[in-house]
Amino acid sequence: MHKARKRFGQNFLTDDAIISNLLGHLQISENQHWVEIGPGLGALTAPLLAENIQLDVVELDRDLVELLQKRFGHNPRLSIHSADALKFDFAQLAKNDEKLRIIGNLPYNISTPLLFHLLDYAAVIEDMHFMLQKEVVNRICATPGSKKYGRLSVMLQYYCTAEFLFDAPPECFQPAPKVMSAIVKLTPHETLPDHALSHNLNQIVTQAFSQRRKTLRNALSKLLTEQEIRAADIAPDLRAESLSQDDFIRLANVLSTKEKQVTE
Repeated sequence: MHKARKRFGQNFLTDDAIISNLLGHLQISENQHWVEIGPGLGALTAPLLAENIQLDVVELDRDLVELLQKRFGHNPRLSIHSADALKFDFAQLAKNDEKLRIIGNLPYNISTPLLFHLLDYAAVIEDMHFMLQKEVVNRICATPGSKKYGRLSVMLQYYCTAEFLFDAPPECFQPAPKVMSAIVKLTPHETLPDHALSHNLNQIVTQAFSQRRKTLRNALSKLLTEQEIRAADIAPDLRAESLSQDDFIRLANVLSTKEKQVTE
């Protein structure tokens, strides 16, 4: 039996009821193209393959890759990629304008950077279902005015509709983590945002939330003047957590205009 490795943040899903509940939310159809990130011991891989879909799995641990090949390698509908999901080119998997459906029980230590990496491929993704630390799911789904609201909330919701599905207690995993997990569904918007603007938006949001207690006047001083913040129809004495996504987008547009004027 494979022993979970701390350095890979491995907590294997073992609870049949949770797996069944998750599968019930997925609305799987034959011949869809699914991608599983971090399949581990194959707890989700086996029932997914039973649905007669095309499945790619991306696994970093070479011992697990070997185990998966022994268990599922005979299946012509499965492709196993021994690779780091943080560096993986997901666009290469999408053929003939198809959209990928992505699923995974993500290691806590890489979940946030992996989510941002996947946003680069939003154009080829239909939806994503992830098992994450509940704290991260709460941050993804947070709304303005809450303490959980931050960079992750604004940027993920800029690209996707985020929906909390259900909790997964520690005892559903082996070894049991010390925190509660939860499942979130992320559906990229049909009309994706301007990728160039998203860079400026990320700059603004990152800077604004880097010191949450500061007013925008102070937090954004390296990027925008008080007058430029007002030009976005936003009061400079507000704090980041009170701004809506549209507010942040207006600030990003002001920054974009400013940068263009500098280069002209």
